[in-house]
Amino acid sequence: MKIGILQAGLCPEELVEEYGEYDAVFARFLDGFGFEFEGFRVVEGIFPSSVTSADGWLITGSKYGAYEDHDWIAPLEDFIRHAYGQNVPIIGVCFGHQILAQALGGKVEKFTGGWAVGKQHYQLDGVEAGIDLMAWHQDQVIVLPQDAEVIGSSPFCKYAALAYGNKALSVQAHPEFDAEFIAGLFNARKYVLPAEVMAHSNDDLSGELSSPLIAKMMAEFFKQEAV
Repeated sequence: MKIGILQAGLCPEELVEEYGEYDAVFARFLDGFGFEFEGFRVVEGIFPSSVTSADGWLITGSKYGAYEDHDWIAPLEDFIRHAYGQNVPIIGVCFGHQILAQALGGKVEKFTGGWAVGKQHYQLDGVEAGIDLMAWHQDQVIVLPQDAEVIGSSPFCKYAALAYGNKALSVQAHPEFDAEFIAGLFNARKYVLPAEVMAHSNDDLSGELSSPLIAKMMAEFFKQEAV
């Protein structure tokens, strides 16, 4: 099964040598489930030839806002709507979560409550104890698309995980990031963070994450039979 990775942002140069670009990060995250991957730098205007040229699509995070005026945003929204209409499964992560919602009729904006950075706890349907994942965002989905069902939330992020039947799935957090990657982001992108957020950059990021559970959930979503 081929998964196309729609790369909506570039990994900071300081982290590329160790981790690779975001398409490589996701390929490792979903390793072991029998997928093959192909990356497309949509952030640079490079799009697949067709929504059916892969069996599923994964939209990465980005430093950009879904509501910003970039040449590649509208084509990406069109691609999402076309794939959604053709029942090609889509997964969105962070920016991907937001642009998916926006493309399907929701609304995204810069959250007045500030940033979520580092390890966060979420309630997730079917997981009694909840889950712990790394996050890095200020923007949030604030109005749901008509088809969206909330399956995950936190006190800080009301719409932290969304399901669109068997057509799309998205999460606001970064299940593909570990503590070391987040620590690297603190150094590489500290210029975007308010002082009060940077003051917590040395907080404990250790402890078990729920990333394997989310990887399994995403793999099962991609592999389900389309209806």
